[in-house]
Amino acid sequence: MSLTSIDSCLAFDIGGANIKAADGQGWSYSEPFAMWQEWKRLPDVIAHIMNLCPASHYAATMTGEIADCFADRKDGVKHIIESCSLPAGRKNFLFYSVDGSLLSATEASQQPLQVAASNWHALARLAGSLAPSGRSWLIDIGSTTTDIVPLACGQPVPQGMNDWDRLLCGELVYTGMERTPVPALRQSLPHRGTTRPIACECFATSQDVWLLLGNLPEDKKSNTTTDHKPATRDAARIRIARSMLLEPASFTFADAIEAATAIADSQTRLIQNAIGQMIQNPAPDDSIVLSGQGEVLAKRILDHMDWTPCTVSLKDAIGADLSRVAPAHAVAMIAQRRL
Repeated sequence: MSLTSIDSCLAFDIGGANIKAADGQGWSYSEPFAMWQEWKRLPDVIAHIMNLCPASHYAATMTGEIADCFADRKDGVKHIIESCSLPAGRKNFLFYSVDGSLLSATEASQQPLQVAASNWHALARLAGSLAPSGRSWLIDIGSTTTDIVPLACGQPVPQGMNDWDRLLCGELVYTGMERTPVPALRQSLPHRGTTRPIACECFATSQDVWLLLGNLPEDKKSNTTTDHKPATRDAARIRIARSMLLEPASFTFADAIEAATAIADSQTRLIQNAIGQMIQNPAPDDSIVLSGQGEVLAKRILDHMDWTPCTVSLKDAIGADLSRVAPAHAVAMIAQRRL
C-alpha cells in the first residue's frame, strides 16, 4: 500500500503474552495480555489504548497469531485484523508485512502469512539505523524468544522470512528471559552436593531464574508467573523448589541461587551456541545491536566469545521505555516515513 502523508500514527505490537504500543514520538505503553485466554477481549484492549493516545492513523505488527486459541496462523491473523479494525475503522489501520511494507486491512486479510510474526523485521530495521554501514547483527533477547538477524548496510538480510524457517536456520531461538519453562533448559539441578532430577512440569520459568540472580526487577503486582503469585525473589525461590519437588520451607535462598545459576548457565550456552552458529568468521569491524530484556545476558555472552565487535545498545540509544516497545516504535516511525 502506498502511504500518503500521515500526521500521527499509533502502532501496536500484538504478542501472545503482551500488547505494546508507541507513537514514534516518545509515547509508549505496555500491558500483559494472555492471548490464549483473553483473545475475545482484544478489541476492547485495542480501543482502550487508542483512547490513551489518539492518532490520525494506526498500524500493527504481530506475533500473537500463533496462540493456541486459534485454529492456525491464518485464523489468528484474521482475529487480530478484525480486533484492530473494529475500533479504528478499517480504512485507518495498517499492518506491517515481513517484506517491509504496510498493508491495508483488506490486503493483510488476503495475505495473512505476510503479516504473521512480523515484529522482528520492524525491529531489525530500527537496529539497522544504528549500524548503517558494513556487516552487523541484531541480537534481541526478549521475554519469550531470541532473534539473531543479519544486517547489511543497515538493512535486514535474513535467511528465513517466517518463523518456521527462521527457527530452522537458527535466526529464531525459542528461549527468553521470562517465559521459558525450566524443564526446557535442564533435566536435573544441583542441590547440596547432589544432582536431583526435576519435574517435567511448568512449575517455574526463566523469569524465576533471572529474578533470583538479580537480572530482572521484582514486581509485587505481577500475576503472570506460573502460580500467579508475585514476581519477587522469594516467590521465585518457592517456584524453583516446587520444580525440584522440594518443600519450600526448607529450600533456602542459597539453594535457589545454586539451582538458578545452573539453569542460567544452560540458557546462556544455548544462546551462545546459536550466536556462534549464525555469526561465521566474525571480524573486528562487525557491529552488534543489542536489544530486549536480555541485553545484559547478550553482553555477557559476547564477553565470553573470542571476538570484540562494536556493540550498540538499543536501550542506550532510544531510552529504556521505548526499547521495551521497540517493534511498535519502529512501525510507527515507518508509517511516518521516518525509518
